[in-house]
Amino acid sequence: MQKSHLYVHVIWTVKQKKELLSRPIRTVLFTHLQKNAEEKGTRILSVNGGTDHVHVLLHLHPAQNVSQLVRQLKAESADWLNGTQLIAGGMDWEEDFAAYSVSPSQVKQVVEYLDRQEAYHQQKSFDAEMEIFNKVQIG
Repeated sequence: MQKSHLYVHVIWTVKQKKELLSRPIRTVLFTHLQKNAEEKGTRILSVNGGTDHVHVLLHLHPAQNVSQLVRQLKAESADWLNGTQLIAGGMDWEEDFAAYSVSPSQVKQVVEYLDRQEAYHQQKSFDAEMEIFNKVQIG
């Protein structure tokens, strides 16, 4: 029996960090992301974000490639959003993304952090948030 505990916290932004993701759009987008990922065999434990970015906590299968998976999630969700015409003029994601491994013992804390994104971003900008992530170093 193969058992794996591979968790990755992924963050990506709207192209040029445009604040296009209002709360109603985020609500339907995050539901769509989770449903679509599940249909394709990807388990999203939590998804949230702000007006210009998305946070996703993934539980990976050992054969999944983070880069390919994120590229697929972003491409499909941008196509879906543009097809729904929820965002006037359309939108796209930045090509880059950030990915951080998460210890199984920290999954609950990451989910709680993602759950608090709206309140968090009333106090801190996305850039301030990323500065904190970029300061984390091991060794």
